[in-house]
Amino acid sequence: MRFLADMGVSMSTVLMLRDRGHEAIHLREEKLHRLSDSDILKKGREENRIVITFDLDFGDLLAIGNHAIPSVIIFRLHNQTPASVQPKLIEIITDRGRDLLDGALIVVEDTRYRVRKLPIEPSQGKEN
Repeated sequence: MRFLADMGVSMSTVLMLRDRGHEAIHLREEKLHRLSDSDILKKGREENRIVITFDLDFGDLLAIGNHAIPSVIIFRLHNQTPASVQPKLIEIITDRGRDLLDGALIVVEDTRYRVRKLPIEPSQGKEN
């Protein structure tokens, strides 16, 4: 799989992905540390990369843009160190690899993760 790590993601997480055979780049490596969130999504879409971030704004941008790619993994953990992030990332790749390839927004929390297929459809009708 191909990944694009946002600025909040540790370089050690990128290196871990590479060690596992994935193609991963960090915005910092490409001197793109000031790239806007919408431009990060555009880069991910153009390069067919899964965006890894801690920024909730990406979910809103995916919903507004109505795009089927790129997939985005958003980490919402109390402990955001690589020691906490990396095992959860491996779990997501293992359990939800097909979803990531097809287009998904995955929000990873301490005890669970939520998956939404892309494009995110506006709510229809009333919820019961």
